[in-house]
Amino acid sequence: MNTLTADLIQFLNESPCNFLAVKNLADRLDRAGFAPLDMADRWDLKPGDRRYVIKNSSAIFAFVVGTDPLAGFRIISAHSDSPGFRIKPNAEIVNEGGVVTLNTEVYGGPILYTWFDRPLSISGRVILRGDSPLHPVTRLVNFYRPLLTIPHLAIHYNRSVNDGNPISPQRDMLPVLGRVADKAQGKGLLTRMVADQLGVTPDQILDYDLTLYDTTPACLFGLNNEFISSGRIDDLEMAHAAVSALTASVSDKSDTAPTRVMAIFDNEETGSGTKQGAASPILSNILRRLCDDDFSLYSRAVASSFMISADNGHALHPNYTSKQDPTNHPIPGDGPVVKINANCKYMTDAHSAAIFRAICDDAGVNCQVFVNHSDTAGGSTLGNILTSQIELNGVDMGAPQWAMHSCRETAAVADHLSTVSAFTRFYDLN
Repeated sequence: MNTLTADLIQFLNESPCNFLAVKNLADRLDRAGFAPLDMADRWDLKPGDRRYVIKNSSAIFAFVVGTDPLAGFRIISAHSDSPGFRIKPNAEIVNEGGVVTLNTEVYGGPILYTWFDRPLSISGRVILRGDSPLHPVTRLVNFYRPLLTIPHLAIHYNRSVNDGNPISPQRDMLPVLGRVADKAQGKGLLTRMVADQLGVTPDQILDYDLTLYDTTPACLFGLNNEFISSGRIDDLEMAHAAVSALTASVSDKSDTAPTRVMAIFDNEETGSGTKQGAASPILSNILRRLCDDDFSLYSRAVASSFMISADNGHALHPNYTSKQDPTNHPIPGDGPVVKINANCKYMTDAHSAAIFRAICDDAGVNCQVFVNHSDTAGGSTLGNILTSQIELNGVDMGAPQWAMHSCRETAAVADHLSTVSAFTRFYDLN
């Protein structure tokens, strides 16, 4: 296994939720000489500075300051979140016999039945009391070990289960945590568990954002270990590719070096409509500050900029070939995918697609095309949302994968390596 693939697998295993994904991205940036910035501080930046900003613990924006603002920005965007289950407040439900289930809510659009009968755990963000009510303390938590499962109903009670099985998230998808002796022990159980994991007292915990995740580690499989199997490949694979390229890109000391930017947003799976999402002004605010809040300079810089909106696409499924467009269906392992939609669900047009193809050519990487089957409505992603905030030229692309939004997804090793090569070449271009 090559070093880059091993690092991707480690990143996937260590990033079971958006908060931990951003922490792990920050750790990689720290090791590459980047330093944190705060939006509340005054910025005093000079060419070559490597800095990053974290927003709400779940989005991260890194940049290498260029030598010429008019050279514009080279931006790669992706997202930190994945579909799954969030734990509701007052989550414990004590059932007959003391069996405790947790009350959960669906986040995004997961393939629900893929979550049954798996060893699950809990990770996320915990908010503790601070010195002031306006300044609580944030801690990240991960239980690491299997704690729960969502047991499926036996086929003996539903003989038609394989003919189609309507699922109620509220009734059928509640995870089992364990057993308690009585109902009183169940009340506040999760808060006590979190407090014990963090080494604090339960009364210090004000609130939390906790998610479920499958504890089965990411792995390679296939005749030649050509595939990656993991949760959250959409879109942590692209986040990893972006940070790998940014930290590997060559320092440019020329007089016309652009500013290189990595923008990892949160909440793409729910429409991006949060302060840390792509529909917010967070990226435009950062880019303006990189232009010393000079609107004229910022507008001219944006006019010279290009963005790669990186969010994985659908590979041709060998068992469902009729679902794909007859002439534009990406094959796993044949390279990154340009995503095109006539109704502007993606920001790609002929001009931006041509630029990305040329970047891939320069990097020695094959490039594929994804277009939806005309009888199937597709989703959107970061690119067209960001263009409502910033008039950027750019392309929507991603690595091809199978089983998008499943608890366990599949991508090709070769596509990740090719994507990192293309991203690195993009950052190195003037």
